[in-house]
Amino acid sequence: MEQKRQAFSSVDEYIASFPADVQEILMKIRSMIRGIVPDATEHLAYGIPTYTTTKHLVHFAAFKKHLGLYPTPTGIAAFKAELTEYTTAKGSVQFPFDRDIPFDLIRRIVLYRVEEVGMA
Repeated sequence: MEQKRQAFSSVDEYIASFPADVQEILMKIRSMIRGIVPDATEHLAYGIPTYTTTKHLVHFAAFKKHLGLYPTPTGIAAFKAELTEYTTAKGSVQFPFDRDIPFDLIRRIVLYRVEEVGMA
């Protein structure tokens, strides 16, 4: 399911390239972010959906077996205790598709990033 570095022209096109079940998850994440910070600029960076205000807020991406969320290293560090059951790296976390996607946790991470960059 991971896209082959295909150049997408929009977030809509990116989301539409996935199977329906994954599209539903991606659209829910997108809607959540836009609801939290409607003034954020939505664009593609590194080939994936990206949201910025005065600074980078968050990226997300779909892969074969997981949803990747990229809330910067500070976003990962702030939720370290809640992310122990997931694969993490310095600025990313993987939420497997074979488990329920923790939308509430993702929401709180995005809210944290909004507050952190001074948009709250």
